[in-house]
Amino acid sequence: MSTTATERPPSTDRAAPPAAVAVERDGDVVTLTLDRPQKRNALALDVMVELTDALTAVGDSDALGVVLAANGPVFSAGHNFGDMSGASLDQARHLFEVCTQMMDTIQSIPQPVVAKVHALATAAGCQLVASCDLAVAAESAGFAIPGGKGGLFCHTPLVAVSRNIGRKRALEMALTGDVVDAATAAQWGLINRVVPDDELDDAVDDLVARVTRGSALSRALGKRAFYAQVGLDQPSAYRHAVEVMASAAMIPDAQEGFAAFLEKRHPEFHQRAEH
Repeated sequence: MSTTATERPPSTDRAAPPAAVAVERDGDVVTLTLDRPQKRNALALDVMVELTDALTAVGDSDALGVVLAANGPVFSAGHNFGDMSGASLDQARHLFEVCTQMMDTIQSIPQPVVAKVHALATAAGCQLVASCDLAVAAESAGFAIPGGKGGLFCHTPLVAVSRNIGRKRALEMALTGDVVDAATAAQWGLINRVVPDDELDDAVDDLVARVTRGSALSRALGKRAFYAQVGLDQPSAYRHAVEVMASAAMIPDAQEGFAAFLEKRHPEFHQRAEH
């Protein structure tokens, strides 16, 4: 017997889960917002994949800057314990490899990435802030890598955090698990600055505007070279920087900058930086 339009069998299709990362472009700046406030913006496996994909897409675009924000009462509570409970070694390894890829993507895309932290960033959420190129926090924000007082030490978050604040302070955070307030985080170098809560939007907008001036290509080369040399000993760092800077002096934007300075005019740079 045929099925009429009013007698369709029930659909077996399931609605796709709502996006975990909201993407919004305003002019030359893309804002990526963690958007699972009911889950405390936990970095579940699917969230990390989605954020990595979004970062990669922005990196391939002509956007000049990226803001990483979050909705809800927590910036990010870190890894989702449900992904790790009962997991095999291979599954756990895959989870942290995906997390590492996400953190590396932040630093590999050509645009400056600015974390906009309005609340608590803990464990891998703190790692996320530490991995961003720059970070601004509201006075009410807090930062913690609390594994030391729990059952799983924050091994991977400590990689990023220790590269921002130094060994003693990083180990204090990791071993105590205590929350560090935003003022202390700024003093220690985990974030660039702390501002009153109602000034966070303006402070981030101002910083993004200032770090996206000039040549996009020159800036992208500078970001890439910074991460390549920052972990090297000084002689190796200089060898790398000399080669990069000599090559960078040859690019059209550099030559345009020299000419504009000598001719006392405003330079006209290309607007896109390649990966």
